[in-house]
Amino acid sequence: MKARILIVDDEEIVVRSCLRILDDDRYEVESVSDGWEALRRIDENGFDILVLDIMMPRIDGLEVLQRVKERHPDVDVIMMTGLSQIQTAVRAMKLGAFDYLSKPFDPDELKLIVDRALERRLLMRENRTLKSEVSSKYRFENIVGTSSQMQAVYRLIAKCAPTNCTVLITGESGTGKEMIARAVHYNSLRKDTPFVPVDCNTLSEHLLESELFGHVKGAFTGAVTNKRGMFDIADNGTLFLDEFGNISLSTQAKLLRVIQEREFKAVGDTRSHTTNVRLVAATNKDLKAMVADGSFREDLYYRINVFPIHIPPLRERRDDIPALAFHFLKLYANELEKDASQFSDGAMSLLMSHDWPGNVRELGNTVHRAVILASDNIIRQGHLASILDNGPRSDLEVPRTSDDLKRIKKIAREKSVEDVEKLFVQETLKRNVWNVTKSAEETGMQRANFQALMKKYNIRVRNTEPHTPGDPDAT
Repeated sequence: MKARILIVDDEEIVVRSCLRILDDDRYEVESVSDGWEALRRIDENGFDILVLDIMMPRIDGLEVLQRVKERHPDVDVIMMTGLSQIQTAVRAMKLGAFDYLSKPFDPDELKLIVDRALERRLLMRENRTLKSEVSSKYRFENIVGTSSQMQAVYRLIAKCAPTNCTVLITGESGTGKEMIARAVHYNSLRKDTPFVPVDCNTLSEHLLESELFGHVKGAFTGAVTNKRGMFDIADNGTLFLDEFGNISLSTQAKLLRVIQEREFKAVGDTRSHTTNVRLVAATNKDLKAMVADGSFREDLYYRINVFPIHIPPLRERRDDIPALAFHFLKLYANELEKDASQFSDGAMSLLMSHDWPGNVRELGNTVHRAVILASDNIIRQGHLASILDNGPRSDLEVPRTSDDLKRIKKIAREKSVEDVEKLFVQETLKRNVWNVTKSAEETGMQRANFQALMKKYNIRVRNTEPHTPGDPDAT
C-alpha cells in the first residue's frame, strides 16, 4: 500500500517543488494551500504524513499541528520553516512534530525525512501487531484445559489480573506456571508494559542479586560497566520470579525490602532507586514447610503469598489430556511439516493412563517425539510405547558422585536414542509387510544401512506370506 502524504503550504512554488521531489511510486501525494482545508481532508480521507508550513494565513501551522495530534495522533507531521523561525520549529517538535525542514531545503533532505517517518511507522505497526499477538496468546480461551480444576484457576486469574496484588503460583514442575504468570500479566492493566522473567534456579547468589538489582562498575571482579537490574527494567510492568523457593536467605532479606519499601540498591551502589513492579512468583516447593525448617523467611512468605494460585498436576485433571495432546500434535505437525492429525484409540488410551510425572511439559515432549516417528497421519500406540515408561526402573543406577551422574546421563541419552531407532525400524517394517527393500526406500535409507540397524537390534524379517522366487528379502 502506498504511503499517503499531504503537502500544506500557501506558496505555490513550494507545493510544486514538494510534489516534484516526492514523485515516486511509493507515495500518493496530494496538496492544499490552507490549514482549515488540510484539517478537513485529513478528517475525511486520512493521511500517513503531513508536510506542513508554519507561516500560513487564517490558521498557522502550529495550531494545525495541535489539532491534528488531538484528532489523529498517528499522523507524522513534518514542519517547514524559514531560517528565522527555528525557535518556533523547536516548539513544534515539543508539540509532537516528527521533524522540521528549513527553507530552502535540499530535495534529498525531504525524501530522507519522509522515509524515516515511514520506517518508524512500519516499526510501530509491527510492534503493535506483535503485542496484540502475544496478548491474545494468553487470553483465557487460548490456554488449553477445560477441566473443573483449570476452570477454578481461570476464575482466580480473572479476579487478580486487574489488580496490582502480588501473586504466588505453586505447582509441580512442568504444570505451566509461567503460562499462568503471563496470563495474569496480559490480562492486567500492565499488559502494554514489560513482562520480565527471571529463573532464580540458574544463577548463584551473587549473580542473582546482580540480575535482580543491577550493579555499578567495579562492584566486583568482572563488573567493568554499570548494569541495570530486572527491578529497573520491569518498572511499571510485571517481574516474574520463577523457582522462587531456591533464593538464598540473604537475597530473601533484600527482596523483602524491595516489596515493603519499593526501593532497592544496585550491588556496590550507595544510592536507592525506586521501582513500581508487580511481582509474580512461582515455585514447586512447599514454602510453608520451608518456613518451618528455617530455610525460608516467614515475613517474606506472607508478603509474597498475597494471592495464591495452585496449578494441579496433570494426573489430577486427566480430562485435559486429550485437548492438550491434540494441541501439541497440531503444533509439532505444523513445525515439522508432517501429516499427523489424529491418535489411534490405543495411543490415546496410553496417554490417558500415564501418570505424567513431568506434567504438561512431559506430554508435549512425548507428542513431539511421536510426531517425529510417525510416517502417516496417525499417532499409534507403538509410537508411544518406548517413550512412556509406566513401570518402575529396577535397573536404574543411582549416582553418588558428579562423575557417576555424567556417566549415567550419557548412558540414558544413548538408551533413549536406541529406543527410538529400534521403534523406527520395527514400525517401518510393519507398514511394509516386513519387506526390507520397500522399508528402506520409504525411509530414504540405503538398504545396507537399514539392514545394519536391523542387525544392531536383532530384528529379523517375519515370513508373513510366501516369498516369490528372486525376492531380495527372501531368507
